[in-house]
Amino acid sequence: MRTAATLLRIGSALLGMALMASQAQARQWPGGRQAAVVLTYDDALPSDLDIAIPALDAAGLKGTFFLVGNALNPEQIERWRAAATEGHELGNHTVRHACPQANYPPARRLDTSEAYDVPMMLAEIRTMNTMLTAIDGKMQHSFATPCGQHLAGGVDYLPELRASGLVRYARSAGWPGGNALDPMDVPCRWFDEKTTGADMIAAVESAERTGDLLVIGFHGVGGDYLKVSAEAHAQLLAYLKEHGDTIWVAPFSTVMDYVASHP
Repeated sequence: MRTAATLLRIGSALLGMALMASQAQARQWPGGRQAAVVLTYDDALPSDLDIAIPALDAAGLKGTFFLVGNALNPEQIERWRAAATEGHELGNHTVRHACPQANYPPARRLDTSEAYDVPMMLAEIRTMNTMLTAIDGKMQHSFATPCGQHLAGGVDYLPELRASGLVRYARSAGWPGGNALDPMDVPCRWFDEKTTGADMIAAVESAERTGDLLVIGFHGVGGDYLKVSAEAHAQLLAYLKEHGDTIWVAPFSTVMDYVASHP
């Protein structure tokens, strides 16, 4: 019969092996950094231009802004173009942001994903790519699924989107993440309106411990809807700037290009 001491040694050995396996699977990030963080902002909201981008610029950080075509204000086009020139990424979030009917009031039907089919959705993604190219001059853009789902008329359009070559990378809304990343279904962490800077910093610290990628999603920052406060957002950026030697912060496509070349 094994003694308690023997069982303890076996348990310790197994734990050590598990930790070694976990460390072996941890990603290696540029400059020997411990984690990668991507800051993404959805829907082309005024607070992106008025609050989020100035805060990012002040911290020397770059984000990814997934724009919705029918939310683009003509008077703001030059501001979005300037943001892209300064190194922020503009991404595709479709023209109409079609979500399931359950996300909308009963009277609203035109913009629901149930009203689409797969060819319609891919045509809209293609159109939005053209709009983005007219703003930033780039031929390739990343994509974020509206409401984090990829259904059109109840059919998963992700397989045809993969085959189409319209986008190289797509961000979803699921969490948690993991080491095995699907570049066309990258998970994203969201925070509600009660979120503090400490809450988001804790998520970053967790990614540092595991050597993982953390994609954070925002809608409004200090305004608009589904917002986090400008103060909480600023606290997160201050932490990321202060820990730039251990945390790599870069736009979505930049990080995914790295992941794709370092499996």
